[in-house]
Amino acid sequence: MASEEELEVRIEEAKNEVARLKDEIKQARTKTMDKTMADVAGLKGGLKEVRKPPSVKLRRTLKGHFGKVYAMGWAGDSQSLVSASQDGKLIVWNAQTTNKLNAVPLRSSWVMTCAFEQKKGNLVACGGLDNLCSVYNLNQQPQQSKAMKELAAHDGYLSCCRFIDETRILTSSGDSSLILWDITSGEVLKTFLGHKGDVMSLAINPTDSNVFVSGSVDREAKIWDIRSGKCVQTHDGHESDINSVQFFPDGNAFGTGSDDSTCRLFDMRCYGEVNRFWNDSIMCGITSVDFSKSGRLLIAGYDDYNVIAWDTLSSGKQQAFRLNQPHENRVSCLSVNPKGDALCTGSWDALLKIWA
Repeated sequence: MASEEELEVRIEEAKNEVARLKDEIKQARTKTMDKTMADVAGLKGGLKEVRKPPSVKLRRTLKGHFGKVYAMGWAGDSQSLVSASQDGKLIVWNAQTTNKLNAVPLRSSWVMTCAFEQKKGNLVACGGLDNLCSVYNLNQQPQQSKAMKELAAHDGYLSCCRFIDETRILTSSGDSSLILWDITSGEVLKTFLGHKGDVMSLAINPTDSNVFVSGSVDREAKIWDIRSGKCVQTHDGHESDINSVQFFPDGNAFGTGSDDSTCRLFDMRCYGEVNRFWNDSIMCGITSVDFSKSGRLLIAGYDDYNVIAWDTLSSGKQQAFRLNQPHENRVSCLSVNPKGDALCTGSWDALLKIWA
């Protein structure tokens, strides 16, 4: 048997070999990156102008929360949405009329995420510092605060939850793991391990619900396959925590938002970063990202109360537009509705706003 010293030497040699191979891969990738996104996009002639303010403007303001809004999610009908606030309420709104359709009092007010089931729109879920994912049926309980199911297995706070369908939901947590649940039985179907820090966000591939992406404070975004339960790609490059991830509409790429003041676009087909959105005037972190329906715009919410739309076909320094004074406090969440004709932003100023 090898002595302890020999083992340590072999481990060190293996680490050096891994670092060398990683370096070789990086160099090979750099060689193939001979053009910017703007160069490639410009090959077929001029691009169409992006619709921007003043034609994109504030259409509705949803008032009703008395605490910081932490999360929101659209329903599949593109008209209803759910929002979660630290006033201890989950509110379901009609974004068109601004009416409140439902208000669910939560057992724990320290809520960090919420989600709407997309296909039938009967279920909403939320979670936070209680380490639980609470699922509510909007049809069964107009005034009761009892959750239909409380999913308990995480050892850390719940940072994000997303429905796959009516029977399954994915959650990410501060315990560095992600879990796939059976909602009906409350059982854990699979646990996804691989991140080296709190997992902050997840997004399900719009074209293949067996694939999802996660972003973590370990600065990595990972692509997972539900069927194998394994990580199939790891994308690095960010210099600080990744707070938000979102798939590109065609499911081949995804966007990230980070505390390093950049948003990035990674393509799974070339296994690398294809664009980076930032400029020297941005000094704060990004809390949330989403794409327009066509994928032409990457919209990001910032800690400095701003919302900026970036042109994904530009060189990355060019803002398509920014919303005019969207909020009076940190923009905590934003999302484009499934139809693609409205953007909702939520903020610590306790308001949700609809832009179109």
